[in-house]
Amino acid sequence: MVDQGLLESWTDDLDFERVGAVRRVLKSLFFHPLANHLPPGLLKAILRFGKSELAASNWVDPGGWQSMVISYHGRPEQIADKILVGAGSMAMALRNRRRLGARLLARLIDTCDHEPAHALCLGAGPGQIITDALAEATHEAYATLVDINSDAFEFGREIAREKGVGDKVRFIRGDVREIHEMLGHPPDVVKMLGICEYLEDDQIVSIAKAVAQHMQPGRAIVFNSISPAHGTDRFFRRVFGLHMIYRSPQKLQALMEMAGFSDFVSIPEPVGVYHVVVGHKGD
Repeated sequence: MVDQGLLESWTDDLDFERVGAVRRVLKSLFFHPLANHLPPGLLKAILRFGKSELAASNWVDPGGWQSMVISYHGRPEQIADKILVGAGSMAMALRNRRRLGARLLARLIDTCDHEPAHALCLGAGPGQIITDALAEATHEAYATLVDINSDAFEFGREIAREKGVGDKVRFIRGDVREIHEMLGHPPDVVKMLGICEYLEDDQIVSIAKAVAQHMQPGRAIVFNSISPAHGTDRFFRRVFGLHMIYRSPQKLQALMEMAGFSDFVSIPEPVGVYHVVVGHKGD
């Protein structure tokens, strides 16, 4: 088990993105009201005219892996995306979540009592956070990445090769609730970052229970909560078709407790949108 102080010490040196006081006021008084209340047709037309890659990817697959990759990259060429991705609170929070999640996963791998450690990534997409973690960890480890859609797998393999961990990842297409058919060895750490906000309560409990059946007591699960602190939920729903379910860390922890997890530690990223939570399989 790891406590709050140890987890926080693991992340002390991370270079997070932050929203300054002046920018926060400008967003709340000017940019957010415009984005949330201008007619969605007008906003979509502006984004099409500006050739926004982020908007186009969300119109095809709201919240999908391609929009995540664009947000993670953080250096778009189009003016519209420079605003949405470069300065948008949501995109900044996503990049912070990536840094925070990868660091916690890497350190959890390093505390494993055997090598190689096995990380299981659910709803993986291209798996950028887990490959970040594998590249940063000092212990030997490998990862099984599961997603019901395989579209992102080739991109994920390419990214893993670039990070020098191409031989440590295995992508599997399938329902995460059927992992008993996919695992060669029990996972030492499970990653559920970026998926709970798209699932109903019963789906989260169902997935967590399926995972817990294959975990040894004391092994860790890493997931995130999300709040509407980014200030543009109405914009995302009306313009991007992106419908996220907002839950507090406490609400998600209660759902995970129903699956047999406990001893939770919650770490916020500085923008205030995400908390990354670490829990452990009970006895």
